Amino acid sequence: MAEASDGSWDDYIDAVGRALALPIEDAWRPAIRANLEVSLRMAKLVDEFSLPDETEPASVFTA
Repeated sequence: MAEASDGSWDDYIDAVGRALALPIEDAWRPAIRANLEVSLRMAKLVDEFSLPDETEPASVFTA
């Protein structure tokens, strides 16, 4: 969802709430909307960061 208006965020919140069977109180909506907007901005930064083709994933270390 790219740069959603408040209305489409509300539609998204409603759809996800229904899909996950989560009750969403109206008082929570501003905080949920703010969290989605911040998450979308962070995801956009990661998505736009280009890596060279020869980039390899880091090794996985376990303790």
